[in-house]
Amino acid sequence: MTESLHPNIEKEMAAYGYDGVVKSHCRMCHGGCGVLVYTRSGRVAKIAGDPDCPINHGTLCSKGLASAQLAYHPDRLTQPARRIGPKGSGKWEPISWDEALDTIAERIQHYKTGFGAESIVMGYGTGRDNEAVIYRFANLLGTPNVLTAGHFCYGPRISTSIITCGTNPIVDYENFPRCIMVWGNNIVISNPDEYKGESFSVALNRGAKLIAIDPRLTRISARADVWLQLRPGTDAALALGMLHVIIREELYDKDFVENWVYGWDPFVKRVNEYPPERVEEITWVPKAKLREAARLFATTKPAGIQWGVAIEQQVNCADNDRLLMALMGITGNIDVPGGQVLHQAPRIRNVGHFGAHRMLPDTQREKRLGGDRFRLAGQFAIINPKCVWDAILEEKPYPVKMLFFISSNPLVTRANAKEVYRALEKVDFMAVSDFFITPTAELADIVLPSATWLEMDYIGDFWKRHGYILARRKVIQVGECRSDHEMLNDLAHRVGQGEHWWPDFEQALDWILEPMGLTWQEFKKMDHIRGERLDQKYKTRGFSTPSRKFELYSTLLEKWGYDPLPKFREPLESPYSTPHLAKVYPYILITGRRLPGFFHSENRQLPWMRELHRDPVVEIHPETAKKEGIGEGDWVVIESPRGRIRQRAKFFAGMDPRVLSAEHGWWFPEKKDPGHGWEESNVNILTDNAYENCDPAMGATHIRTLLCNIYPEKNGGASHEG
Repeated sequence: MTESLHPNIEKEMAAYGYDGVVKSHCRMCHGGCGVLVYTRSGRVAKIAGDPDCPINHGTLCSKGLASAQLAYHPDRLTQPARRIGPKGSGKWEPISWDEALDTIAERIQHYKTGFGAESIVMGYGTGRDNEAVIYRFANLLGTPNVLTAGHFCYGPRISTSIITCGTNPIVDYENFPRCIMVWGNNIVISNPDEYKGESFSVALNRGAKLIAIDPRLTRISARADVWLQLRPGTDAALALGMLHVIIREELYDKDFVENWVYGWDPFVKRVNEYPPERVEEITWVPKAKLREAARLFATTKPAGIQWGVAIEQQVNCADNDRLLMALMGITGNIDVPGGQVLHQAPRIRNVGHFGAHRMLPDTQREKRLGGDRFRLAGQFAIINPKCVWDAILEEKPYPVKMLFFISSNPLVTRANAKEVYRALEKVDFMAVSDFFITPTAELADIVLPSATWLEMDYIGDFWKRHGYILARRKVIQVGECRSDHEMLNDLAHRVGQGEHWWPDFEQALDWILEPMGLTWQEFKKMDHIRGERLDQKYKTRGFSTPSRKFELYSTLLEKWGYDPLPKFREPLESPYSTPHLAKVYPYILITGRRLPGFFHSENRQLPWMRELHRDPVVEIHPETAKKEGIGEGDWVVIESPRGRIRQRAKFFAGMDPRVLSAEHGWWFPEKKDPGHGWEESNVNILTDNAYENCDPAMGATHIRTLLCNIYPEKNGGASHEG
């Protein structure tokens, strides 16, 4: 299939012998980039950015360029398989799709009848645009338990923005902000959620002022007009300090505050508890630099805040998000060109509608694991992972008997990995749908071969808040791989949900598009559709909150029993909260640094990606390395109260000497033992998932900072525990 093409593409096809090109949209990370997929003899020969796409304008990252290496990898799981022998044996036998789905359906019916639908937990990772079908299947089954990354990734942004101003405020790069504050985010590496680094870079090149808040000297920090190098985990205190300056110096938008803010007086009272002098002691940021950043942001309009998961994977998760929205709101940068836009989606059936959330019975919704503890998360169908592990290991508040993970590798990506392993090892039955047999899949009973984005038709990005929906077109078929959407549509018929699904999943795409009067076949010829753009909608509609205002004082959090005002909580494990522990583990470890070629635990078997980054790396300040007897490139041991791992040392002077920065998501597909080295360098061996160290409303696990020690591996791995 060859679409209407950009000039010169036909010449390139002729020059290199390509016989076709398909326009589509990548999904190697959070997705959305337009691509041109060139084919030769029915196989993908080359992938390039689509210059006509309004999201990436022809740019494409290393992951997108390497997509064919994923699709055609020799270790790719290309047909269903059943485990032979005990869990972790590494022995599998191929079976048919019918046998695999019949087995899974029989197990679902067995546990639903014997223990209730809540004993079955569905799960997915950071997502392959499959969340809507997974929630639809779970809700119609009657289980309230869908285990996602949503407790500490993007879910908090959506949850807190809905209760604050109605929807997620997106930086309006296309109208060129005059000031951009990047907070705990490395957009040029991660291309997160609604954003692509290209738009950010263009805005800077047009002269936007830049404020960077990051413990590390990133490329963004190096380019910033003001860089605030805060102590890891103190973002809420820093935001409160900036708000203190803006309010005390009356730099806020008085008209917006007077007419559209709810809870101003109590909010100001809370902010007054965080003068710059106190904030400097907490955050290590000099008060003069804090004032400089606050003034620059408040007086340079329009302005936007670019933030990411670094501030959500903390005990202050929900309040971090709310405080950044407070900065946007009181400076008058909400829903204005070049500020933070509250986009409208096209007129379709959205993710919430497709997910059939209203069809989950109230009696089942009340059984959601952790729903009584983490009420903000529970309101948005999100659960804390430890609640699932406890229900497996301790059978409290009831037993979980079955797990079905789709595009998820929790053994490597969730906190306290040793506890995760015990739970996965104990659970009665587990199915996994993925591209490869990962460390998590090695513990499954059935594995299913999932299709890549190159192998499916789908409406891309219809869960995002940037206002676009995108046409993702199928290009190839590899083995017996099927999309998660097709697989769940098939499985749903086998467990009695047929009346709510479709004979073929293309009809589901038609159903999503029906309110616009379109079919999938018509939409796929259009590339993309965008919702109507209207600015300052609140002036005629108000905000979609209970008060109809921008809620600095959250009426819903108050209703659910939480502090309605944001505040700073010291991390449970830090030099200040646990000084006795800091004597044994004297360094603050940052986890989760983003890398260009990897997507969490994915892509480590792809040649181009692994050539970019062969080994797991921990950054260490040269002064600290000298003190600990560590040389550049040495294998070192990083140890926390929960365990130890090994990574290679890389000298990096762009951090405080008291801080280390380790990489996450590491396992070693080249190791052919069943565990693929999941314990060797997995930073989640070191992280904690204790409930008291989670955000009280959202349940976000505090994994971004912890206390650790570091020493050369050649010391023989002697424990530093005292």
